[in-house]
Amino acid sequence: MGKGKSAGKGNASQRFMRATGKLRVIFGPANRSSLVHDMTEENRTLLAQREQETQQWETVRRPDGSTYVVPKDPGDQSLR
Repeated sequence: MGKGKSAGKGNASQRFMRATGKLRVIFGPANRSSLVHDMTEENRTLLAQREQETQQWETVRRPDGSTYVVPKDPGDQSLR
């Protein structure tokens, strides 16, 4: 009786899953890992290395507003 119009579309949860399935095709699956955790020693070491790498560069701004990155010490070839 009341199923005639909505029988082909499915119930609300099925419609929701179809809609989010289309979004997952575009945006990829959701990340379900926790953001609240202690930093491991390996991650601390990696972070320190990345911070050290960024210290060897400086950003130069052109008069037109564009920017580019240049090495602070052109003779340093340690990370290139």
